Amino acid sequence: MKSSSKYINRELSWLDFNLRVLEEASDKNVPLLERLRFVGIFSNNLDEFFQVRYSTVQRITQSEKSGKNVLGGTNANELLKKITKKVIIQQKKSDDILKKIQIELRNEKIIFVNENQVLSDQKEFLNEYFIKKVSPSLVTTILSEEFDQDFSNNIAFLAVKLTINKKNKIYQYAAIEIPSELDRFIVLPKLNGNQYIMILDDLIRFHFKMIFNFFNYEFIESHMIKVSRNAELDMEGDLSKSYINKIIESVKERTLAEPVRLVYDKEISKETLKVLMKKLLIDSRDSLIPGGRYHHRRDYMNFPMLNRPDLHYKKMNPLNIKGLCLKSSIIKAIDLKDYLINTPYHTFSYVIKFLRESALDPEVKSIKITIYRLSKISNVVSSLINAARNGKKVLVQIELQARFDETNNILYAEKLKDAGVEIIFGVPGLKVHSKICVIEKVTKNIKKRYGFISTGNLNEDTASLYTDYTLFTSNQKLLKETNRIFNFLKVHYKLKKYNHLIVSPHYTKNKLIKLIDKEIENKRNNLPSGIKLKLNAITNFEIIDKLYEASNEGVKIKMIVRGICCLVPGLKNLSENIEVISIIDRFLEHSRVYIFENSGDNLVYISSADFMTRNIENRVEVATPIYDKSLKNQIKDVFDISWKDNVKARLVNSLKSNFKKPLLRNKLRSQWSIYDYYKSLLV
Repeated sequence: MKSSSKYINRELSWLDFNLRVLEEASDKNVPLLERLRFVGIFSNNLDEFFQVRYSTVQRITQSEKSGKNVLGGTNANELLKKITKKVIIQQKKSDDILKKIQIELRNEKIIFVNENQVLSDQKEFLNEYFIKKVSPSLVTTILSEEFDQDFSNNIAFLAVKLTINKKNKIYQYAAIEIPSELDRFIVLPKLNGNQYIMILDDLIRFHFKMIFNFFNYEFIESHMIKVSRNAELDMEGDLSKSYINKIIESVKERTLAEPVRLVYDKEISKETLKVLMKKLLIDSRDSLIPGGRYHHRRDYMNFPMLNRPDLHYKKMNPLNIKGLCLKSSIIKAIDLKDYLINTPYHTFSYVIKFLRESALDPEVKSIKITIYRLSKISNVVSSLINAARNGKKVLVQIELQARFDETNNILYAEKLKDAGVEIIFGVPGLKVHSKICVIEKVTKNIKKRYGFISTGNLNEDTASLYTDYTLFTSNQKLLKETNRIFNFLKVHYKLKKYNHLIVSPHYTKNKLIKLIDKEIENKRNNLPSGIKLKLNAITNFEIIDKLYEASNEGVKIKMIVRGICCLVPGLKNLSENIEVISIIDRFLEHSRVYIFENSGDNLVYISSADFMTRNIENRVEVATPIYDKSLKNQIKDVFDISWKDNVKARLVNSLKSNFKKPLLRNKLRSQWSIYDYYKSLLV
């Protein structure tokens, strides 16, 4: 077997994952307006893919290296062609799905109108809306040979061609930026029971005569374009500049970095496209993606609710946890036993309550916490500022290189620092991706630690959408090691030893290999063996090879991998004992879980780390063992429920890749069943 056939290329695997997201938009079992949201998620994912992964492969081609050693045996030039071909097909599918959704919306009396379909009763409303809200925000650039013009990253534009004199072929070109600060979808007043929606692009088109009234043109046409640029931050250069200033400058430079994709309306004229490519310094070798009339579809993630609850998912109210009460002390509760929350099935308010209580409790002397991503309005930050003002010693490690959240994190870092919080930025060359918190409390001269270790970000917004585990504990052995991580973040050259936690970048790979080896040994000795993994991605070839080795020894391996999966299951003499599924549904499956049979005495971990080289070797990550037997059983039960999903689970990298698991007699939709499972624990 050729080495390349042992692995799926990560970029192509990611595109397969994003196709699974898009397919949710065509699923009749998904409420109609939720299907629009999946179109938006698909588009947003694709934007980030081109800014990060496509640009990485492109840099490999520019270095004149094949890249086979890092691309799973795939040649970089060939890979760019495969990516572009796949994306064009998916873009076409996205267009078709969106058209079908709009037809179904019309049946629900929700009607999209463009600039040529405006009713006479709507003109006054649209004119007033444009003059008051849109016109002041418009940035219209007249393209000319004399001046250099450019197009910002991931901003949608209308490329306008004005025919001044058709006979003499005199044309004027312009570009209108679609204002990102405005709602993309305009809800018009109802007429005859119909709810009309107009896309902002079409409202702008409807007012072209007002915008270009100083041009005496014979004809006007417009087509949408969008440019994606390389999003990697440039952290090289002037060593005298502060870390924050380097981040700020790099984020600014990202807006006009090298273009990696041009998405354009396929109806655009060749002449107009040629003018734009010249302005953008794009040639035919760059990724040109023909699309439909509308781009920037990530805006569908925020499509208006329209007061139509029947077209949305039914509300799932977050559940409480027996023994934990938001009206009582969280610290006192976890002093007695460990607790596990699984958002969004459980409320994220437990985390906020823990931090707020720590901020107010006179016996709490210090708080240490790592932050990767935060919501725009963060109760986490408010609690930490509150603690500092109450005289607590607060240490916050905040990751400034959390991609696309850099500016938000810088603003919060400055706000925290101004409040007297000690800020550290981690280890040079390593992202701090762990989600950990330790507080120290002194009661009657006795010091005791409390804290949590989580798989998810401390972000209130995503906590209602992402599935993540958080362990609340007062286990002094676990928290002593968690505290060592903060010491390492402050003093990088002192490596710590860990007997309980699995910590990247120094220990994770070796520990995982030892755990897999133990299952191989158990299988050889006829002892209970098996591995269950829940991950967002697996790309590390060394760990994949170790899992192949375990499979060949007869160890049964079950994997739930939401996104990228470079491992190929079911191959004879390689991975016959490995099964892989992916679940895409209402909530984003984000938690990472490692379960090892361990001769019947199961080892269960929750982790911030995927099985990716970046997580294992280039980041600070933490996996914690779960010692409480009832909590271990909960995690195993939830994994098993997910594994039995036959509604939203899809087979990954098999001969029927991306096919849904075959339906059995009874449908099992895991996210619904997990909610019911946690509900049953309250009885």
